[in-house]
Amino acid sequence: MVHLTLAGVSEDGKRLLMVDDTGVEHDLDVDARLRAALRGETSRLGQLEMTMDSVLRPRDIQARIRSGESPEAVAEAAQTSVDKIMPYAGPVLAEREHVAQRAQRSSVRRTAGADGVRTLGEAVEAHLRAEQVGPDVVAWDAWRREDGRWTLTAEFETRPRSGLAHFTYDMPGNYVQLDDEDARWLVGEVIATATLAAPLDDLQQARARRRVSLDDEELPLGEDAIGMVSPEPQPEPEPAMDTEPEPEPAVEPEPVAEADPEPEPQPEPPVRRPVRKSRGRASVPSWDEIMFGGGKQE
Repeated sequence: MVHLTLAGVSEDGKRLLMVDDTGVEHDLDVDARLRAALRGETSRLGQLEMTMDSVLRPRDIQARIRSGESPEAVAEAAQTSVDKIMPYAGPVLAEREHVAQRAQRSSVRRTAGADGVRTLGEAVEAHLRAEQVGPDVVAWDAWRREDGRWTLTAEFETRPRSGLAHFTYDMPGNYVQLDDEDARWLVGEVIATATLAAPLDDLQQARARRRVSLDDEELPLGEDAIGMVSPEPQPEPEPAMDTEPEPEPAVEPEPVAEADPEPEPQPEPPVRRPVRKSRGRASVPSWDEIMFGGGKQE
């Protein structure tokens, strides 16, 4: 190992000038690792080395692990190996496991009419016991969302069903919600949506009501229906070949009385209008009438 002695600092202050025992000059870059070593911060040397080898910072690695990514995916994004990121991913993976276990001890919001099981773990265990399966077939995991709540997942594989159930875990409220059909099956609350009939529109409902009303009404029977319920007529015996049928007497038709002709309508008499007499001049009495009296004789 060559022993170096500090000879000075470069003009820009970014390098240390060193000299070995033979008088050969060397220089050393002044970086964060050298400063941390000079201050005695040996715990940061590994982190600083990781920062130099990885594209992602340690806090970015932890944030991506906490949001649900696997160490393999984060290592690929950081362009490094899984072993290099595990010092930062390990604590976050332990946090995710702790949250998943805590969520199983929280209450589960279930539909009306469900049984009295209060916690998620008890509901899952009771349903799997009814299916004659142990709870160890479920692999739990959790990851934190941007809104602060956690998504809880349960990967299971049983004889009647396999899938990946999703729950929403509210840590402050200490409850979980069922997010999909696998989650409802896992706690024993499967909704048989396949058996539900599709809703009818207004026109189809009106037609259905019309058909029901027509079925209830008493419709007249046709000839075919009457023939089905009426007894079949018995055929009349045919007359013997050696006898002749008796002649039927002729019946004269009754005379039909002729209807009297309707009287022709008489014309109405013309309406006579009153004649107005013209008013003439008054007659003047004669002298004899004045002297001897009396009126004018006709």
